[in-house]
Amino acid sequence: MLLIRKILLWFLNRHAKLIKSDRLFLQIKYFLKVGHFLHLKHPKGFCEKLQWLKLYDRKDIYTVMVDKFAVKEYVSNKIGDKYVIENYGVWDRTDDIDFDELPNQFVLKTTHAAGMSGVVVCKDKASFDFEAAKKKLSRSLGLESFWKTREWPYKDIQPRIIAERYLEDESGALNDYKVMCFNGEAKLIQLHMGRARGVHTQDFYDVNWNKLNDLDQLDCVQSDIVYPKPKCLEEMLALSNVLSKGLPQLRVDWYVVDGQLFFGELTFYDASGYDLFIPYEKEIEIGGWITLPR
Repeated sequence: MLLIRKILLWFLNRHAKLIKSDRLFLQIKYFLKVGHFLHLKHPKGFCEKLQWLKLYDRKDIYTVMVDKFAVKEYVSNKIGDKYVIENYGVWDRTDDIDFDELPNQFVLKTTHAAGMSGVVVCKDKASFDFEAAKKKLSRSLGLESFWKTREWPYKDIQPRIIAERYLEDESGALNDYKVMCFNGEAKLIQLHMGRARGVHTQDFYDVNWNKLNDLDQLDCVQSDIVYPKPKCLEEMLALSNVLSKGLPQLRVDWYVVDGQLFFGELTFYDASGYDLFIPYEKEIEIGGWITLPR
């Protein structure tokens, strides 16, 4: 049954535009991804409620909040520009990028792509493959991820490329602190480690930095360590509350470098609403933290 679902999911994603109804598409994809029917009339679980929010919680400002370029001004106005990573430039096409004007280390991102599909990291221009970078970014510019996810805030983002400052923490890479907020209150923290080393782990901590070993999500791997509590944790949580104020739920992503807090991005649909919490009782409990708008 699982193999059949995977085959059908591949076909659905490949021909996503054939299904015009967002509701029908999400009902089909949810079943194929998680093996459960999607209950939109009375959603209870965390992932079910994220699918509901995709369909019925739509505000124009959300498009600004998920645009990797536009969100920087939005966040600067909310909490100050000292938390925003410096930009070196923004372009519509890869051919417009003047690599000679960029420093030895930098990060290139497309403004509309999710995850690492539109991210290129340069640690040293002397060994950097410029052509491979341009090919990856060009592919990313052509992606229309909305049709496969129906995350409508991304639909109207102008695809562009930004170059920003390269960051590295004491791990020699860059750990992600993803603060999950509900009705304007930070309640959970995802700690992502090891992406640069190819051993990506995700752990959950509560707001007092207690590791939650009994909480996990589908398709995620936990580490076997308790990572040191960041000194700026209280500041991170307070700023996350500010950025998520008035919203049913929002994930606010951060980096910490030499004790300095840097904003990463805002995410309305964690893992696009398909990584169920484990055990399933937690999926229902955390779903209960979301109060859906009328």
